[in-house]
Amino acid sequence: MSHIIATGFNAGSDDGEMLSLEADLRALADMGCDTVEIGITSLDLVAGGRIIPERAEAFVSLCKSFDFRYTVHGLVSSNFMDPATCRYQIDAAKALVELSNRIEAGIIVQHSGALRADQIAERAGADLREREALHELAEFARPHGVRIALENIFSTEPGQYRQTPSEVAATVRALNHPNVVALIDFSHAYIEATFKGLDFMDEIRAMAPVAGHLHVHDSFGRPQAFYKAFHPQENTALGIGDLHMPLGWGDIAWDMIFSELTFLPGTVLMMEIGSRYRREQPASLERARQLWQLNDSRQSQGT
Repeated sequence: MSHIIATGFNAGSDDGEMLSLEADLRALADMGCDTVEIGITSLDLVAGGRIIPERAEAFVSLCKSFDFRYTVHGLVSSNFMDPATCRYQIDAAKALVELSNRIEAGIIVQHSGALRADQIAERAGADLREREALHELAEFARPHGVRIALENIFSTEPGQYRQTPSEVAATVRALNHPNVVALIDFSHAYIEATFKGLDFMDEIRAMAPVAGHLHVHDSFGRPQAFYKAFHPQENTALGIGDLHMPLGWGDIAWDMIFSELTFLPGTVLMMEIGSRYRREQPASLERARQLWQLNDSRQSQGT
């Protein structure tokens, strides 16, 4: 039995309106993609933790006009460690869970939290605060049939407190909730391992047994540091940062990863490779399907 069940691309709105999202979805459908992760907060659908009914109705109608399997990416700025905004974060996330349920998306992505270097007093309770928030959200999500996928993120500023990928896995294990899984973002793990002097494969090995969602895109695992590019393409030229490149453009060892690791049943291999790389998306889709087959083969051999 395959533990990976689908692969596809992320999609979102360029301007907060439905038309640009529709164009993105149409292009992916025409490509033969059958699974999409909606960047739901690229649209104005929630205000102060409350769903805007007329906008939500139009969103659900748009999604149902396509024959996609959906997952949802929640707040990109999600941060349950931040005491100042944690309550607002939870309320907004609950609204997004409801919207996920309406489009039959069984996964919503939640970024793992962080604290700034100057938030010294808040550090002692940061992990517990995040776990309590995740538990509350998971309990809310349970009757909606939605799982929270906790994503590993890389350090973004000096002195920041942030969990490593293996620590994100430990958070998921400690929660031990059926509606919380880990999300491995391989590029994020690669960058964080480089930055903190960790072993990349060891970090993602720790996550794999509790991982129910995957974010796949290529990079070279080089932290952004203080380099500021004028054009995004300049970061690509230097191989610096979280590049979200087509598969094969970076140096992540995809064959090794998917021939070794086993993930939870019902896992989606989601490529965060956006419309900037539309001409390369078909090749990445084919490559992702090959990795899926490689992972299936590994499981069938029982190794």
